[in-house]
Amino acid sequence: MGTNLLTTAYLGAAILFIQSLGGLSSQTSARRGNLYGLAGMVLAIGATALNPSVESFTLMLASVLVGSGIGAVLASRVAMTAMPELVAVLHSFVGLAAVLVGISSALAPHEALTGGAQVVHLVEIWLGVAIGAITFTGSIIAWAKLKGSLSGRPLLLPGRHALNAVVALSILGMAVPFIVATQGGDLATANGLLVGMTVLACILGVHLVMAIGGADMPVVVSLLNSYSGWAAAAAGFMLANDLLIVTGALVGSSGAILSIIMCRAMNRSILSVVFGGFGADSGAAPAQAAVITGEQKEWNIDDVAQAAAKAREIIIVPGYGMAVGRAQHLVHDFSKILRGKGVNVRYAIHPVAGRLPGHMNVLLAEASVPYDIVLEMDEINSDCPRTDLVLVIGANDIVNPGAETDAASPIYGMPVIQVWKATHTVVLKRGRGAGYAGIDNPLFYLDNTRMLFGDAKDSMQKLVSALKG
Repeated sequence: MGTNLLTTAYLGAAILFIQSLGGLSSQTSARRGNLYGLAGMVLAIGATALNPSVESFTLMLASVLVGSGIGAVLASRVAMTAMPELVAVLHSFVGLAAVLVGISSALAPHEALTGGAQVVHLVEIWLGVAIGAITFTGSIIAWAKLKGSLSGRPLLLPGRHALNAVVALSILGMAVPFIVATQGGDLATANGLLVGMTVLACILGVHLVMAIGGADMPVVVSLLNSYSGWAAAAAGFMLANDLLIVTGALVGSSGAILSIIMCRAMNRSILSVVFGGFGADSGAAPAQAAVITGEQKEWNIDDVAQAAAKAREIIIVPGYGMAVGRAQHLVHDFSKILRGKGVNVRYAIHPVAGRLPGHMNVLLAEASVPYDIVLEMDEINSDCPRTDLVLVIGANDIVNPGAETDAASPIYGMPVIQVWKATHTVVLKRGRGAGYAGIDNPLFYLDNTRMLFGDAKDSMQKLVSALKG
């Protein structure tokens, strides 16, 4: 393939990727956006395979087939509840790829460079490996937290910000002797510095994500998506691949923008999420929330069914518990029955509900819930006082009134769905434990709140049967 034709193919792929991002911005066009992205990737791989610099089609074809096969198997087997963990793992792969590309470029440069061009290339290698290493280990920690292998509580070491600053400055400072050693032909020293920096960057990635609490994990997933994009762009600079640079920049910038949007919706600073420790003073343990007194009052299935049948306005607030129970289809059946009886049933979505951005929207779309009754928190909060019944399904931190009233709470200042303002609030919950952020919820003890304990799917099945009966 000639240079002009290759450039045209890469340009076409880049346009398809941009169209893909545009499609993914809306639920109604998300499927089309995925198709654009798939077409762009097929075009990019095909054009790359026909690049005159490719020496082994067999190796490339084998790599594509093996990778595609693994991806297809994972995608078909992974449940929606495990999708956040899968996304985090995929981000780690991108970071690891950037590290390996950088180290490979340092050990065996694909072209001889001298002077300023060599300095620029070495800076590209250094930044690519650093960003990739942070993305790699940070994504692994995020995967472990999302999977439950690690606690969702933030790890707040004394002087953690100073520690992060020292490590970051060390990573930047080591770049100068690395460049000098490489240009002087002292490859042993240069390689040692590169490996040492990689270890430091891996440690920094671990510490940054360990310091972030469970309530912020959806933002963390979005941030890691941004990091993986910049890591891919850095790999593109190292390999002189224009499409990889453009694609990485698109992913990096869109991920950063999404993270900022989510933080604004949560009344948060993006820096407070990046560096962790929200709700805690530097170097100190997080403040303890106010002690909650009272008892949790329970309803049974018949009580909830009767309240739903009498209500005229109902809001359903889905959370991660709905995803774990795979109850979205039954929740839709529940709302269809009530809507058929003239009840105005709507869904309230919090920006960080679930474990990744848009998690609840995807689940409800999978269950064919109409888009027009799925509303964002800001759109529906003002309607809570005139709502007869709110059904909270597996959500905790996003409906915690302590975020508005308890200055000592780790989530104080985060906007939440004001379900306690409704006439009755029913919380479907597996047990009496705290939420993912490890915070007890005073909502569960209010006079107008009732608890319905049990698996979300089982409870919803019984509620649907009771309504039909």
